[in-house]
Amino acid sequence: MPDVSDGVARSREPARTLRRVARHGAAWLVGLGRGAWLFPLDVTFRVAGLRYTWLKALFRWTPAPILAGLGQLRAERAAWRAAKGVPAYRRFLGDEAVPPDDLFPLGILGRLPETDKRSYVDRYPLLDRCVGGSVPFPGTTIDESSGSTGTPYNWIRGQRERLVAHRNIGFFARYAFGTDPLVTINAFSMGAWATGFNMNLGMLRHGIVKPVGPDIDKILSTLAFLGPTYRFLISGYPPFLKHLLDEGDRRAFPWAGYRLHALVGGEGMTEELRDRLLLRFESVFSGYGATDLEIGMAGESPVSIAIRRLARARPEIRVALFGSDPRLPMVFQYNPLIHFLETNADHEIVCTVSRLDLLAPRIRYNVHDEGGLLSFGRVRAVLRDFGFDIRTLGQAAETAGPRGPLPWVAPIPLPFLWVNGRRDATISVMGSNIYPEDIETLVYRDPAILPRLESFMLTVRDDESGTPRPVIMLELTDLEGVDQPWLDAAADRLRDGLTGLNIDYRSSVVEFPAAMRPIVETFEPGGGPFAGDRTRIKQRRIVSR
Repeated sequence: MPDVSDGVARSREPARTLRRVARHGAAWLVGLGRGAWLFPLDVTFRVAGLRYTWLKALFRWTPAPILAGLGQLRAERAAWRAAKGVPAYRRFLGDEAVPPDDLFPLGILGRLPETDKRSYVDRYPLLDRCVGGSVPFPGTTIDESSGSTGTPYNWIRGQRERLVAHRNIGFFARYAFGTDPLVTINAFSMGAWATGFNMNLGMLRHGIVKPVGPDIDKILSTLAFLGPTYRFLISGYPPFLKHLLDEGDRRAFPWAGYRLHALVGGEGMTEELRDRLLLRFESVFSGYGATDLEIGMAGESPVSIAIRRLARARPEIRVALFGSDPRLPMVFQYNPLIHFLETNADHEIVCTVSRLDLLAPRIRYNVHDEGGLLSFGRVRAVLRDFGFDIRTLGQAAETAGPRGPLPWVAPIPLPFLWVNGRRDATISVMGSNIYPEDIETLVYRDPAILPRLESFMLTVRDDESGTPRPVIMLELTDLEGVDQPWLDAAADRLRDGLTGLNIDYRSSVVEFPAAMRPIVETFEPGGGPFAGDRTRIKQRRIVSR
C-alpha cells in the first residue's frame, strides 16, 4: 500500500508547494475565469442538493436538454482541472500525445482518451492520481474493491465526496421506500469494502440501521427480536437475499407477518430473481455503481423497473429500446449533473464524475460495462408508439409482480442508463457467447433447480471426443435424486432455454448440436469450484479453462 504519510509530508514541503503554485497558478486562474459563469449554477445545485424536495423539484422542472448541457459543461471543467492539477493525469495525457497545457475548458472531452484500470490505475501511484499529488489525513478513507476481476484495488475518498454519496443514498431511499419509519438491516459485506460501510452511513439519514453483514442467523434473529411492528429494509447482494428467504422457509420463519423491502447491488439481477424475492418483499430496488467510480451512480426507480419488465414481456419493445441484443439489460436512472455518461464504439459506458470534490478525479473512466443511454423523452416516445403511457406504466399487467402491481410513484424525468453487464463476463463456444445472465434467467425459472440452488458457474471444457462444450456447474443445497437422468433432463432444458434466449446460441446449436448441448454438473455447498466462494465478497460466475 502507498505511504500516505509521505504524501502529506510532501504537501507540507514549502519549496515544493511554491514550485507547484508557480507552475500551475496562472493556468488555474485562467481556468477559473473561463468557468466562473458556472459558479452561480454550482451554488444553486449545491443548495438544491441539501433537501430532497428541492432536488426533486429541480429535476422535475428543469428541461432535460438544459440538464444535459449543464452536466457536460461541469464534466469538461472537472476534466480541465484534472489535466492541470493531477500529476498522474498530466503524465497520462502526455503519454497519450495530448499536451495537457494546450487544453481549454470548453470542448475538452472530445480530445481526451479513456482511462481504466490497465491504462491508468495500474500505471500510476495512488497519491499521484490525487489532486496536487497528496491527500489530507482527516476525513480520508480507503476503500477496497471486491477483487471480482482477480485483483483487489484500493480507492481513496475524501470527506466531502463521501458526504455527498451518503446524502444521495438517503435521497434514493426516500424516493424508493417512502417516508414511513424504516429499520435497515445491512447485509452487505463489512470491512474495507465501499458498499457496506457507506450504506450504513447513507441509510442513517433515513432511519435505524443495524449492520450485520451477510449473516443469515443474525438477520433472522434481528427480525425475530424486533418483531413485525417495524417496516424493514434488508440490503445485500441479490443471490444472498434469495438464500436468506430459502433458509427462512426451511426454518418456518413467519415471513407473512413482516413488512419487508429490499435494496440490492454489487452485481446484476434478473427479473426472474426479482420475482422470487417479491414473494416475500414488497419492493426490490437495485443500485448501480463501481468502487472504481462511486457507489450509487444510478438507481432503479419504479418506472425503470416497469420498463424492464415490460421489455421482458414484449420483445419488440426490448428491441426498440435496447437494440437487437437478446439479453434483458438492467435499467436505471441517473443524475446528469453529477455523472456525465457516454458510450464508446464498443457500446461500453464511459463516466466522468463532474463534481470537484473528488480527491482522485475520474475522467472518462471505463469499467467495461456494456450498455447504453436513453433520454426520458425518447423512452416516453417509444412507449407511446406501443400504446403505453410512461406516467401510468405501473398499472400495466406486464409490469406486475407475482403478488400484483408493484409500488408506483410518479416518474422523475431523469435520463436512463441500461447495462448488460461486464464485457468480459462470458464464455464462448463455437462462436456463440453465453452470458451468466442467460443462465440465471433459466435456473430461476426451473422448478427442479430453483428450490435448492445456491449458486452456479460457467466454463468451457473439451469432452471425451475433444469437442469444446459449455459446462454449467450447479451448487445445490442437497443432491437427493440427482442422477444421470436428472442431469440429462436439466441439460436439455438449459439447451432449449438458451435456444430461446440467445440468438448466437440459436444459430450455433443448429450447426453444432452435439457441441452446444451443455454439460451439467452438480456440487454440494462449498464443493468443487465453489470451495472458495464462502470467503468471497461476490460469487464467481466464470471459471477459466
